[in-house]
Amino acid sequence: MSLDEGWLADADAADAEGWGLVIAWSFEEPGRVGEVAWIPDRGAVRVLGRGAEAPEGGGLRLDWMRQRPGRNVPTAPLAARRISRAQLEVEPRPSGLRVRSVGRCPMAVNGRPTDEAVVRDGDTVHLRNQLLLLVTRRPARLPAAGSWPSGSTPAFGHADPLGMVGEGPATWRLRERLGFLAPRPAHVLVIGPSGVGKELAARALHALSPRAARPLVSRNAATFPPGLIDAELFGNPRDYPNPGMRERRGLVGEADGGTLFLDEIGELPEDLQAHLLRVLDHGGEYQRLGESHARRADLRLIVATNRGLDGLKHDLAARLALRLELDGLDARRDDIPLLARHILAATAAADPAIGRRFFEGWGTPAATARVAPDLMDLLVRHRYSHHVRELHGLLWRAMSTSDGGVLKATPEVRAELDTGAADAREPDSVTADDIRAALAAADGNRTHAAAALGLKNRDVLYRLMKKLDVP
Repeated sequence: MSLDEGWLADADAADAEGWGLVIAWSFEEPGRVGEVAWIPDRGAVRVLGRGAEAPEGGGLRLDWMRQRPGRNVPTAPLAARRISRAQLEVEPRPSGLRVRSVGRCPMAVNGRPTDEAVVRDGDTVHLRNQLLLLVTRRPARLPAAGSWPSGSTPAFGHADPLGMVGEGPATWRLRERLGFLAPRPAHVLVIGPSGVGKELAARALHALSPRAARPLVSRNAATFPPGLIDAELFGNPRDYPNPGMRERRGLVGEADGGTLFLDEIGELPEDLQAHLLRVLDHGGEYQRLGESHARRADLRLIVATNRGLDGLKHDLAARLALRLELDGLDARRDDIPLLARHILAATAAADPAIGRRFFEGWGTPAATARVAPDLMDLLVRHRYSHHVRELHGLLWRAMSTSDGGVLKATPEVRAELDTGAADAREPDSVTADDIRAALAAADGNRTHAAAALGLKNRDVLYRLMKKLDVP
């Protein structure tokens, strides 16, 4: 085998995708949130259950691991006492995973009780009050870190030194991208929806750059007064334009040697965006109001927008050579339980009354938030429009409306949740074999079979049966 062929073989192994069952909530083992059981797209039925004993009658048992860049770290078998040794049979299908409950703990899929279902990316499997699993598409192994500094790798499931939380493939891709972009001298455009963490990404780019010891100056560009943008950006000498005016260095002067971060740059009209062009050219040249001589600033500009390139003046966009696009929570559902845990821990640290009320073992290193499984189930299936900021709000709603010491899916929280994306399955993804299996498991009851397949109702099932010629 040639060197190139060997490199390609390694890349293929890392990129091989299959199905992942990610622990989103666990009653007896909360520290295992984020661990995954990986299942190839083709293969035999596997058994999920308690302990390490081989299933009766042979077969394969699902193994658990923590995926870190370039390596999979095996973890212990499940130990939850109310989960049977053979609890679920899991079989890969062309359209998803067929899961069948064969143990004593009742199962629900996307909040609906069932004994058998075909699940896909974004669905949840809940073993009543014991274990919540999120179904995802996962590589067999995360690519090895090439640019992310090894000293910044966090303990599994915890925030890294830059404040980012997550163990899913999307989060590790983001860390790797940040590690590559940060040392580069070129200016950066960060694109992402509202509430996704663009300022956190900008802070990470600065902290990982050679400018980290110098200032990071931040401003929301939407707050610039239209007639004063030059004064805000470039400053003015003392007594200009009026006697008694104090000297201002301006944002550009304050960021000299460091980084200037302008958030929501797309909210700035294009004619005002043009004021930035000269300082990005000509070696950072700019001129204070009221001064006849030019100054220079050595700075790196990072701008962020939720509008994409359409919100930027074309010649400003052309000067932002490096681009970083941030995923919303819909692409990071496997990280939502870890983000929720982090948000709740930070909230409790700032407000000990929250910790005493909602945390088991409050005041010890093992303190764990008491979150009802149906709340976590809904949070991981919710369709987010404001992402991490919205998750903050939902958790606050749960804290403020839950009685007792457990965070619950109260009516006030449910009123703000939208799980339609996971609940309504696309009919085109269902095969004739899936329908036959669901009907057999439901003893011919088409309503129950439609629910097990994740279809909206039995009418959708009728149409599919006719289309696929299933009697």
